[in-house]
Amino acid sequence: MNLFMKESGNIHASRMIVFLHGGGVSGWMWNKQLPFFKDDYCLVPDLPGHGGSSAHGPFSIKRTAMLINEVISNKADGREIVVFGFSLGAQILVEMMCQRPQLIDYAVVNSALLRPMPAALKLIEPSVRMTFPLTKYRWFSRWQASTLYVNRDDFEQYYSESLHMPSELLVSVLKENMSYAISPSMKESTTRVLVTVGEKERASVKNSARDLVQLSNRAEGIVFPGIGHGIPLADPALFNRVAGKWLNTGELPEDLPRL
Repeated sequence: MNLFMKESGNIHASRMIVFLHGGGVSGWMWNKQLPFFKDDYCLVPDLPGHGGSSAHGPFSIKRTAMLINEVISNKADGREIVVFGFSLGAQILVEMMCQRPQLIDYAVVNSALLRPMPAALKLIEPSVRMTFPLTKYRWFSRWQASTLYVNRDDFEQYYSESLHMPSELLVSVLKENMSYAISPSMKESTTRVLVTVGEKERASVKNSARDLVQLSNRAEGIVFPGIGHGIPLADPALFNRVAGKWLNTGELPEDLPRL
């Protein structure tokens, strides 16, 4: 499987940062983060079936985690490894840490659903059948984009990619998203983890964030007040400042609530 991969920043840097996007978008969602981390060596893959990456069969969180762990291993070259993950990308990041407990040095896990939702699983296929034809309409895509804080500059990219995603792939992505459960092997990870969640997110996502903080001995968590699902897009300046300070000093702002 070939992944489209954007590289930016300083290839000679001692720190490598990998950014994993959410479902239904692609690597462009991190465009506001890359300038902030320009002194690091940054990799931004498009997940299978998203953006510039092709899909081979149904989407799989575990298979994608294995693939990205392999990419990291091949490109690390002795660098400190940091991985950011949002939503689906955050689930993949958690799985990466479970599969390779000592590979990643720092992880920023944003808005990961880690509690399976069996009732919602039954509704995925009928819901996609009903709503998928609407994705060709700009007004519907604008409404969907607004729930992720996609701005005007990025909407055309979002809309174009929505038009090209097959319904079968969307169904498999949603099924993976709603059935993923964190493995107890997360306890073995040596990664330092920052867990972030928006105050206005669903209870299942906020509870998942608390679960991860409790399960990992090296995790701490914060809540972004007034924000729903999508802090990297909703307030990139705040997100960058918090993540950058934590990576560089190990400290978090005193004014943000803890999990």
